[in-house]
Amino acid sequence: MTHYDEPALVVLSGGQDSTTCLFWARRHFAAVHALSFTYGQKHVLEVELARALAAKAGATFEAMDLPLVGQLGRNALTDTSIAMDEAKPAGGPPNTFVPGRNLFFLSIAAVYARERGIRHLVTGVSQTDYSGYPDCRDNFVKSLNVTLNLAMEAQFVIHTPLMWLDKCQTWALTDELGVLDVVRRETLTCYNGIPGDGCGHCPACQLRREGLEKYLRLKGRQA
Repeated sequence: MTHYDEPALVVLSGGQDSTTCLFWARRHFAAVHALSFTYGQKHVLEVELARALAAKAGATFEAMDLPLVGQLGRNALTDTSIAMDEAKPAGGPPNTFVPGRNLFFLSIAAVYARERGIRHLVTGVSQTDYSGYPDCRDNFVKSLNVTLNLAMEAQFVIHTPLMWLDKCQTWALTDELGVLDVVRRETLTCYNGIPGDGCGHCPACQLRREGLEKYLRLKGRQA
Protein backbone atom coordinates (compact mmCIF):
# COMPACT_ATOMS: atom_id res chain seq x y z
CA MET A 1 0.00 0.00 0.00
CA THR A 2 1.47 3.34 -1.05
CA HIS A 3 1.39 6.11 1.53
CA TYR A 4 2.34 9.66 0.62
CA ASP A 5 3.80 12.02 3.20
CA GLU A 6 2.02 14.79 1.35
CA PRO A 7 -1.49 16.26 1.32
CA ALA A 8 -4.16 15.50 -1.26
CA LEU A 9 -7.16 17.41 -2.57
CA VAL A 10 -10.33 15.40 -3.18
CA VAL A 11 -12.99 16.69 -5.56
CA LEU A 12 -15.96 15.80 -3.38
CA SER A 13 -19.54 15.78 -4.65
CA GLY A 14 -21.10 14.04 -1.67
CA GLY A 15 -21.96 10.99 -3.75
CA GLN A 16 -20.91 7.37 -3.33
CA ASP A 17 -17.83 7.45 -5.52
CA SER A 18 -16.23 10.70 -4.40
CA THR A 19 -16.94 9.86 -0.75
CA THR A 20 -15.25 6.49 -1.17
CA CYS A 21 -12.29 8.38 -2.61
CA LEU A 22 -12.33 10.77 0.35
CA PHE A 23 -11.81 7.94 2.81
CA TRP A 24 -9.35 6.23 0.45
CA ALA A 25 -7.33 9.45 0.45
CA ARG A 26 -7.46 9.62 4.25
CA ARG A 27 -5.72 6.25 4.32
CA HIS A 28 -3.08 7.08 1.71
CA PHE A 29 -2.12 10.73 2.36
CA ALA A 30 -0.74 12.73 5.26
CA ALA A 31 -3.61 15.23 5.11
CA VAL A 32 -6.80 15.54 3.10
CA HIS A 33 -8.60 18.59 1.78
CA ALA A 34 -12.00 18.47 0.08
CA LEU A 35 -13.40 20.82 -2.56
CA SER A 36 -17.04 20.81 -3.67
CA PHE A 37 -18.88 22.81 -6.30
CA THR A 38 -22.34 24.25 -6.71
CA TYR A 39 -23.14 24.70 -10.37
CA GLY A 40 -26.92 25.00 -10.48
CA GLN A 41 -27.53 21.31 -9.83
CA LYS A 42 -31.05 20.45 -8.70
CA HIS A 43 -29.80 18.33 -5.83
CA VAL A 44 -27.59 20.93 -4.14
CA LEU A 45 -28.14 19.08 -0.84
CA GLU A 46 -25.16 16.96 -1.92
CA VAL A 47 -22.83 19.83 -1.01
CA GLU A 48 -24.07 19.97 2.57
CA LEU A 49 -23.67 16.21 2.82
CA ALA A 50 -20.15 16.59 1.42
CA ARG A 51 -19.37 19.15 4.13
CA ALA A 52 -20.48 16.73 6.85
CA LEU A 53 -18.59 13.83 5.27
CA ALA A 54 -15.40 15.87 5.05
CA ALA A 55 -15.69 16.65 8.76
CA LYS A 56 -16.18 12.95 9.49
CA ALA A 57 -13.02 12.17 7.51
CA GLY A 58 -11.01 14.88 9.27
CA ALA A 59 -10.62 16.84 6.03
CA THR A 60 -10.79 20.58 5.51
CA PHE A 61 -13.70 21.62 3.28
CA GLU A 62 -14.56 24.39 0.88
CA ALA A 63 -17.41 24.84 -1.59
CA MET A 64 -17.17 27.02 -4.69
CA ASP A 65 -20.05 28.41 -6.72
CA LEU A 66 -19.63 27.84 -10.46
CA PRO A 67 -23.03 28.59 -12.05
CA LEU A 68 -21.46 28.93 -15.49
CA VAL A 69 -20.82 25.16 -15.61
CA GLY A 70 -24.54 24.44 -15.39
CA GLN A 71 -25.53 27.25 -17.73
CA LEU A 72 -23.25 26.54 -20.69
CA GLY A 73 -25.07 23.42 -21.90
CA ARG A 74 -28.59 22.08 -21.46
CA ASN A 75 -28.83 19.01 -19.26
CA ALA A 76 -31.34 17.31 -16.99
CA LEU A 77 -29.32 17.86 -13.81
CA THR A 78 -29.52 21.66 -13.97
CA ASP A 79 -32.59 22.33 -16.14
CA THR A 80 -35.89 21.38 -14.49
CA SER A 81 -37.71 21.54 -17.84
CA ILE A 82 -35.80 18.52 -19.20
CA ALA A 83 -37.13 15.04 -18.39
CA MET A 84 -34.25 12.83 -17.29
CA ASP A 85 -33.18 9.95 -19.53
CA GLU A 86 -34.00 6.68 -17.80
CA ALA A 87 -31.48 4.78 -19.93
CA LYS A 88 -28.42 5.62 -21.99
CA PRO A 89 -29.56 6.68 -25.47
CA ALA A 90 -27.96 5.28 -28.60
CA GLY A 91 -25.39 7.52 -30.23
CA GLY A 92 -24.47 9.82 -27.37
CA PRO A 93 -24.31 10.48 -23.64
CA PRO A 94 -27.49 10.64 -21.53
CA ASN A 95 -28.99 14.05 -20.92
CA THR A 96 -27.75 13.94 -17.32
CA PHE A 97 -24.29 14.62 -18.75
CA VAL A 98 -23.16 18.13 -17.78
CA PRO A 99 -20.80 19.18 -20.58
CA GLY A 100 -17.36 20.17 -19.33
CA ARG A 101 -18.13 19.45 -15.68
CA ASN A 102 -15.10 17.31 -14.85
CA LEU A 103 -12.91 19.41 -17.14
CA PHE A 104 -13.80 22.55 -15.20
CA PHE A 105 -13.82 20.93 -11.78
CA LEU A 106 -10.42 19.29 -12.11
CA SER A 107 -8.86 22.37 -13.70
CA ILE A 108 -10.12 24.64 -10.94
CA ALA A 109 -9.13 22.07 -8.32
CA ALA A 110 -5.60 22.07 -9.76
CA VAL A 111 -5.31 25.86 -9.46
CA TYR A 112 -6.73 25.69 -5.93
CA ALA A 113 -4.28 22.94 -5.03
CA ARG A 114 -1.29 24.72 -6.57
CA GLU A 115 -1.90 27.79 -4.45
CA ARG A 116 -1.81 25.60 -1.35
CA GLY A 117 1.23 23.55 -2.25
CA ILE A 118 -0.80 20.41 -3.05
CA ARG A 119 0.08 18.29 -6.05
CA HIS A 120 -2.10 15.22 -5.55
CA LEU A 121 -5.68 15.43 -6.83
CA VAL A 122 -8.23 12.67 -6.23
CA THR A 123 -11.42 12.15 -8.23
CA GLY A 124 -14.06 9.41 -8.20
CA VAL A 125 -14.51 8.97 -11.94
CA SER A 126 -14.85 5.41 -13.27
CA GLN A 127 -14.72 3.99 -16.77
CA THR A 128 -15.76 0.49 -15.71
CA ASP A 129 -19.33 1.36 -14.78
CA TYR A 130 -19.46 3.58 -17.83
CA SER A 131 -22.54 5.79 -17.82
CA GLY A 132 -21.80 7.37 -21.17
CA TYR A 133 -19.99 10.38 -19.73
CA PRO A 134 -16.87 11.00 -21.83
CA ASP A 135 -15.20 12.98 -19.05
CA CYS A 136 -15.09 9.88 -16.81
CA ARG A 137 -12.75 8.00 -19.12
CA ASP A 138 -9.17 7.15 -18.29
CA ASN A 139 -7.77 8.71 -21.46
CA PHE A 140 -9.46 12.03 -20.63
CA VAL A 141 -8.01 12.11 -17.11
CA LYS A 142 -4.51 11.22 -18.29
CA SER A 143 -4.70 13.83 -21.05
CA LEU A 144 -5.88 16.51 -18.64
CA ASN A 145 -3.15 15.59 -16.16
CA VAL A 146 -0.53 16.28 -18.84
CA THR A 147 -2.26 19.52 -19.86
CA LEU A 148 -2.47 20.83 -16.30
CA ASN A 149 1.21 20.10 -15.72
CA LEU A 150 2.13 21.95 -18.89
CA ALA A 151 -0.22 24.84 -18.20
CA MET A 152 1.09 25.52 -14.70
CA GLU A 153 4.65 24.15 -14.79
CA ALA A 154 3.58 21.74 -12.08
CA GLN A 155 3.80 18.05 -11.31
CA PHE A 156 0.21 17.21 -10.45
CA VAL A 157 -0.82 13.59 -10.06
CA ILE A 158 -4.52 12.87 -10.61
CA HIS A 159 -5.49 9.73 -8.70
CA THR A 160 -8.53 7.74 -9.88
CA PRO A 161 -8.83 4.83 -7.42
CA LEU A 162 -12.19 3.73 -8.86
CA MET A 163 -11.32 3.94 -12.55
CA TRP A 164 -11.24 0.16 -13.09
CA LEU A 165 -13.67 -0.88 -10.35
CA ASP A 166 -17.31 -1.76 -10.98
CA LYS A 167 -19.93 -0.78 -8.42
CA CYS A 168 -19.70 -4.10 -6.60
CA GLN A 169 -15.94 -3.61 -6.21
CA THR A 170 -16.48 -0.02 -5.12
CA TRP A 171 -18.78 -1.20 -2.33
CA ALA A 172 -16.12 -3.75 -1.38
CA LEU A 173 -13.60 -0.92 -1.08
CA THR A 174 -15.91 1.07 1.20
CA ASP A 175 -16.20 -2.01 3.40
CA GLU A 176 -12.43 -2.46 3.46
CA LEU A 177 -12.11 1.19 4.46
CA GLY A 178 -14.66 0.66 7.24
CA VAL A 179 -17.18 3.15 5.86
CA LEU A 180 -19.75 1.04 4.00
CA ASP A 181 -22.63 2.19 6.21
CA VAL A 182 -21.47 5.81 6.06
CA VAL A 183 -21.37 5.73 2.27
CA ARG A 184 -24.68 3.93 2.04
CA ARG A 185 -26.62 6.15 4.47
CA GLU A 186 -24.95 9.56 4.27
CA THR A 187 -24.21 10.15 0.58
CA LEU A 188 -26.34 11.41 -2.30
CA THR A 189 -25.99 9.69 -5.67
CA CYS A 190 -29.63 9.85 -6.77
CA TYR A 191 -30.45 12.04 -9.79
CA ASN A 192 -33.71 12.95 -8.04
CA GLY A 193 -31.86 14.26 -4.99
CA ILE A 194 -32.81 11.62 -2.41
CA PRO A 195 -29.97 10.71 -0.01
CA GLY A 196 -29.00 7.17 0.99
CA ASP A 197 -30.56 4.43 -1.11
CA GLY A 198 -32.25 7.14 -3.19
CA CYS A 199 -35.36 6.93 -5.35
CA GLY A 200 -34.53 3.44 -6.57
CA HIS A 201 -35.41 3.94 -10.22
CA CYS A 202 -33.13 6.60 -11.75
CA PRO A 203 -30.04 5.27 -13.59
CA ALA A 204 -27.68 6.30 -10.78
CA CYS A 205 -29.76 4.55 -8.13
CA GLN A 206 -30.13 1.41 -10.21
CA LEU A 207 -26.39 1.13 -10.78
CA ARG A 208 -25.62 1.78 -7.13
CA ARG A 209 -28.26 -0.66 -5.88
CA GLU A 210 -27.24 -3.48 -8.24
CA GLY A 211 -23.63 -3.16 -7.12
CA LEU A 212 -24.59 -3.16 -3.45
CA GLU A 213 -26.86 -6.18 -3.77
CA LYS A 214 -24.17 -8.10 -5.65
CA TYR A 215 -21.57 -7.28 -3.00
CA LEU A 216 -23.85 -8.21 -0.11
CA ARG A 217 -24.74 -11.51 -1.79
CA LEU A 218 -21.03 -12.30 -2.13
CA LYS A 219 -20.59 -11.54 1.57
CA GLY A 220 -23.69 -13.53 2.54
CA ARG A 221 -25.38 -10.45 3.97
CA GLN A 222 -28.85 -8.96 3.57
CA ALA A 223 -29.45 -5.68 1.73
